[in-house]
Amino acid sequence: MMKKMSMSTSKTSLVLFLCQIISALDVPLDSKLLEELSQPPTITQQSPKDYIVDPRENIVIQCEAKGKPPPSFSWTRNGTHFDIDKDAQVTMKPNSGTLVINIMNGGKAEAYEGVYQCTARNERGAAVSNNIVIRPSRSPLWTKEKLEPNHVREGDSLVLHCRPPVGLPPPIIFWMDNAFQRLPQSERVSQGLNGDLYFSNVQPEDTREDYICYARFNHTQTIQQKQPISVKVFSTKPVTERQPVLLTPTGSTSTKVELRGNVLLLECIAAGLPTPVIRWIKEGGELPANRTFFENFKKTLKIIDVSEADSGNYKCIARNALGSVHHVISVTVKAAPYWITAPRNLVLSPGEDGTLICRANGSPKPSISWLANGVPIAIAPEDPSRKVDGDTIIFSHVQERSSAVYQCNASNEYGYLLANAFVNVLAEPPRILTPANKLYQVIADSPALLDCAYFGSPKPEIEWFKGVKGSILRGNEYVFHDNGTLEIPVAQKSNAGTYTCVARNELGKIQNEVQLEIKDPTMIIKQPEYKVIQRYGQVSFECIIKHDSTLLPTVTWLKDNDELPDDERFLVGKDNLTIMNVTDKDDGTYTCIVNTTLDSVSASAVLTVVAAPPTPAIIYARPNPPFDLELTGQLERSIDLSWIPGDENNSPITSFVVEFEDALHEPGVWRYQTEVPGTQTMAQLKLSPYVNYSFRVIAVNRIGRSQPSEPSEQYLTKSASPDENPANVQGIGSEPDNLVITWEPLKGFQSNGPGLQYKVSWRQKDVDDEWTSVIVANVSKYIVSGTPTFVPYEVKVQALNDLGYAPEPSEVIGHSGEDLPMVAPGNVQVHVINSTLAKVHWDPVPLKSVRGHLQGYKVYYWKVQSLSRRSRRHIEKKILTFRGNKTFGMLPGLEPYSSYKLNVRVVNGKGEGPASPDKIFKTPEGVPSSPSFLKITNPTLDSLTLEWGSPTHPNGVLTSYTLKFQPINNTHELGPLVEIRIPANESSLILKNLNYSTRYKFYFNAQTSVGSGSQITEEAVTIMDEVQPLYPRIRNVTTAAAETYANISWEYEGPDHANFYVEYGVAGSKEDWKKEIVNGSRSFFVLKGLTPGTAYKVRVGAEGLSGFRSSEDVFETGPAMASRQVDIATQGWFIGLMCAVALLILILLIVCFIRRNKGGKYPVKEKEDAHADPEIQPMKEDDGTFGEYSDAEDHKPLKKGSRTPSDRTVKKEDSDDSLVDYGEGVNGQFNEDGSFIGQYSGKKEKEPAEGNESSEAPSPVNAMNSFV
Repeated sequence: MMKKMSMSTSKTSLVLFLCQIISALDVPLDSKLLEELSQPPTITQQSPKDYIVDPRENIVIQCEAKGKPPPSFSWTRNGTHFDIDKDAQVTMKPNSGTLVINIMNGGKAEAYEGVYQCTARNERGAAVSNNIVIRPSRSPLWTKEKLEPNHVREGDSLVLHCRPPVGLPPPIIFWMDNAFQRLPQSERVSQGLNGDLYFSNVQPEDTREDYICYARFNHTQTIQQKQPISVKVFSTKPVTERQPVLLTPTGSTSTKVELRGNVLLLECIAAGLPTPVIRWIKEGGELPANRTFFENFKKTLKIIDVSEADSGNYKCIARNALGSVHHVISVTVKAAPYWITAPRNLVLSPGEDGTLICRANGSPKPSISWLANGVPIAIAPEDPSRKVDGDTIIFSHVQERSSAVYQCNASNEYGYLLANAFVNVLAEPPRILTPANKLYQVIADSPALLDCAYFGSPKPEIEWFKGVKGSILRGNEYVFHDNGTLEIPVAQKSNAGTYTCVARNELGKIQNEVQLEIKDPTMIIKQPEYKVIQRYGQVSFECIIKHDSTLLPTVTWLKDNDELPDDERFLVGKDNLTIMNVTDKDDGTYTCIVNTTLDSVSASAVLTVVAAPPTPAIIYARPNPPFDLELTGQLERSIDLSWIPGDENNSPITSFVVEFEDALHEPGVWRYQTEVPGTQTMAQLKLSPYVNYSFRVIAVNRIGRSQPSEPSEQYLTKSASPDENPANVQGIGSEPDNLVITWEPLKGFQSNGPGLQYKVSWRQKDVDDEWTSVIVANVSKYIVSGTPTFVPYEVKVQALNDLGYAPEPSEVIGHSGEDLPMVAPGNVQVHVINSTLAKVHWDPVPLKSVRGHLQGYKVYYWKVQSLSRRSRRHIEKKILTFRGNKTFGMLPGLEPYSSYKLNVRVVNGKGEGPASPDKIFKTPEGVPSSPSFLKITNPTLDSLTLEWGSPTHPNGVLTSYTLKFQPINNTHELGPLVEIRIPANESSLILKNLNYSTRYKFYFNAQTSVGSGSQITEEAVTIMDEVQPLYPRIRNVTTAAAETYANISWEYEGPDHANFYVEYGVAGSKEDWKKEIVNGSRSFFVLKGLTPGTAYKVRVGAEGLSGFRSSEDVFETGPAMASRQVDIATQGWFIGLMCAVALLILILLIVCFIRRNKGGKYPVKEKEDAHADPEIQPMKEDDGTFGEYSDAEDHKPLKKGSRTPSDRTVKKEDSDDSLVDYGEGVNGQFNEDGSFIGQYSGKKEKEPAEGNESSEAPSPVNAMNSFV
């Protein structure tokens, strides 16, 4: 029942307290208003509680108070009424309660010792002062005593006792000699808090007759002197060293009580030889930062403004080379009462509610008592509106007779607090305190604040109007403050005008008008600019302004934020500043400041003064390293590092870089810690636990960085639990039945302490499972076995060490291991778009059957056979990968008129799933490639014989050939063009009725039903007579290109011993031809170092034959191959086979040559036979002849060049479509519709060459070149 009543009372107090906040009135500090309002007394000035007076002077006990009507004063002494009229020595100041006790005219201060209290009273209540204890100060003389000389052995300790007389207040002690000089003090000799002089060990120089202790009594301004003390030190050899012994305090422990807010002084003085050094620590904690000081050579620990948190055990440790001794002082901090919530004056209207709250704390807890008008509230006159509830007085429905002054007294054994707070019940109509028609001027776009200070009881309501008959102001455009002020956050010209403030309560209404003017802002429309001027020159800075016409601006110039020098060289004009006869000291920043009564603007510019004559160059260099590094303010997580900068070497230091070394975890490794400005020579550094720090500093200027400073002393921080958890936590299965949890381990300095381990936790996601955890050593991986295949898991890894755990880690989502997909894609459909491109569609597989992360789909496709040839080719499977959940893709690079098969497989992180059933599709016909060769032989006076080979890639059924030719005259002009259509089954043609000794150019191509293919060109000349001409020429230039090289071969007719060269360049480029010299009289050459997948132009010339060279040929190198491909041309078995075949052919040619010579052929015929067909013919698999060579996985056949007997005609074959045209090598990208990224692979073997072959034997040299 008591608990319920307490809770109810507490709630009532809270409600009433809120009501007080809402309804209590604030009385403005307006002197005129205060003079008119009735107010209970308030003590404004009083003497201190403990008042020590000078017994030689008059005693003045202050008591001042205010109130309306003015209060009267009375006093009590030692708890009874003090009738001042009966004591001639006591008077009270007029209109005041201050007492003056006349001591100087015969009175004795001791007679007026006692406890005094002042009461100020008027018709609305009575206020009382504190109890003022009056005590006269005392400065007694030293008692006479006979002091014996002190005979001390060198090295022993000594204490000279002062024992001053007891005074009021206690005296200040110091030691001096007969000459009134202070005795020197040090770590060895020092004065204790009790005034005694302590010697840790005496030395011969301590011998003297005049150790004098003085006591100074400040109140009486007197100094008392003790009899001199004699000390004589006698020496003994050798002097015995001694370990420390405490002189004060004695024993191993002691206690001390101090009050909250006071200064705590703890002292330890030790004897010993060598002189001990004192160190202080707080057991189980740190000495409070910013409040701890060491005095008297660290023998005194001083903590200011102590609080209860400073209680604890403080240990002083005295140490020298022989040992140490310590003493523990147990400190207890008590507290005299102090305010938590002091009662505040309360102004209420009749019928309102309110509360007075008096809350104090202390140690022990203070008791609270209430008085009303100086009388204990229990015996004070009753007030029905008042109810006392512990530290709170609750007022309900107050009336004017409820006005009174209440005193709250909070006391414990260490002191008391007394506070007066009045309750003043007023009934007042509204008053507006802001002057009428007050003018406010504001700069446009600035806030405007219009005051309406008011008072009334009850509290009036405030409303604002604009204009005389305007409507009430509302909306977001205005801000209405509780004190009546109207704020316009962004005032515009349209806001100017008259504003009316209306205050009303139940007792009346009042209004007031104010005026608002909006002014244009002041601007600097032409600012001063940066100037560089030679010494002794003249410079001018401009500052042109624009301002409101009703405001008067003032312009002030500053130099380096200070007034201009008092120098007649500085001329200040209306819009400028001019400096005559500039000197070096004029260098600096000049600022133009424009002020009006409402705003201020400024602009600055820098003046740089340079020397007129050239001066020697200043040598700039990197700064010298900092030195004298010092560590101070050592805490667990921070430390202060200071240093002295080195020489900056004519370039100011812009910054200092601080680096640290962790000798515990990474000795010898320096890491970045922080960077501070160059003007700063100290940095507060954040530290991590369990790190053995050393620091060094590097200075930086515009030239560069200095050498590092020497390292600082080492500082080992305490261990702590980890602050952070491992990063990059992942959960990825390596097998279908496991989950591999990995993370990045913490670095050594992140461990924060020894015994670093990790708590690894996991649970299956979306399943109501508990976390499973295991603690592992300092590793980076943990494997969870026996998991379902590819299910999501929640994973977290938490660091811990011997001191505890890191904060709770965040969770990441991982998956257990993947397995191969189970289902093949279904409903595979192929749509052939054209002869080289098809589109494939499929249905996606169910995600559950993927059993892993879906990476995409792979399409395997391969050519089954060419529909234009009956022979089958070796299968070369190609692969295209489509990322993501794609359901279609494009198949590029198909061969026309061919039959293909394909299947589709789904891919996850583990691998590929089963293949879909093979799908067969066919590509339509396309245009054929160019004929494989065109040879012109047997020239006569009026005829030429043409022979050709069928296209390497017919791409359909050939329907016919087209031959076009035209004559070329001596000026290289072309004659009329003749066209002949030839049946597809023909492979040669004899052209008759030609002009003799005429050069002809021929164009030859093949057709299918789709259209004409690319053409091949050639030139030939009919003879002038039946004898073969011997003019020199280079003809039949052919090329066989690979990835980075090309074999060039040609035929030469002309004088022997010609020196050949090969010129080449990138096709279509305007760059100069590159030239390669051919060694000897060979008719072949290998171009090396070519770029893969590039078209080149080439021609062959002969040295010594001015301007004579072949026509241009164009070829294209093959694409770049993957590094894993095997070059068959480098295989030993293949090279051996080719050499054997070449040797066999060479023997056959030699035999044929010998047989022909025996046949008696004439020389011209012999040459025709030797050069009748130099073309490199492909080797068919069925007849053993040579074919073109390609790498094992080449995706484009080697380009075969044209043969051009003139220097005008260029032949270029069209290349077959391939995936290289759609991407980059084996992993080519294809973005025709953004549908996929393609890759293809597989072993590719050449299809047997088709078409008519020459019956003549090939050139052995050219045949060998095709395999280089």
